[in-house]
Amino acid sequence: MTFDAVVVGDDGRARCAWAGHDAEYQRYHDEEWGTPLHGDQALFEKLSLEGFQAGLSWITILRRRPTFRSAFADFDIDSVAAFDERDVQRLMADPGIIRNRLKVDATISNARVTQQLLSEYPGALDELIWSFAPEPRGRTLASFADIPAVTPESTALSKALKKRGYRFVGPTTMYALMQSGGLVDDHVAGCFRAVPVECAAALR
Repeated sequence: MTFDAVVVGDDGRARCAWAGHDAEYQRYHDEEWGTPLHGDQALFEKLSLEGFQAGLSWITILRRRPTFRSAFADFDIDSVAAFDERDVQRLMADPGIIRNRLKVDATISNARVTQQLLSEYPGALDELIWSFAPEPRGRTLASFADIPAVTPESTALSKALKKRGYRFVGPTTMYALMQSGGLVDDHVAGCFRAVPVECAAALR
């Protein structure tokens, strides 16, 4: 393992080094990142926030997540799908979110696409995203250099979502979604959250 793969916090826990010593980042690392996430609304929120994160650091989004939730009606799919130009102007005037018109428009458009998808049956977004989850791999991640930015599965997920009309769902963004949503477990060896591969499938 490279010396910078993990960092030991004040609580004595060894974590992936990206968690650093920031309390919110540590909480996110411990409780969310790499933990299997299910539910249409939860995954829509994650999809939306990952889209806003494109080109930015995740901590920027994480610290603004409460404001994002307030601004986007807790990412209730039907509510966001009903947003109109007045809502767009409201969002563009909100300093608590990322005021990028393309990303705001994409989030509303993606809600409408999701609404249409869920008209087929509840759970359709969950099923679609998780259908691209790869098989759990061995615990071979020894450093950040071992973690890919794009995989065949994230590329395939990106293509499937784009085909349905989703926006801001590129392969790199979708791999970040897979990491944060627990479709893959990229906790490096030595991190207290790294679970044995034989246990990973059971956690899904």
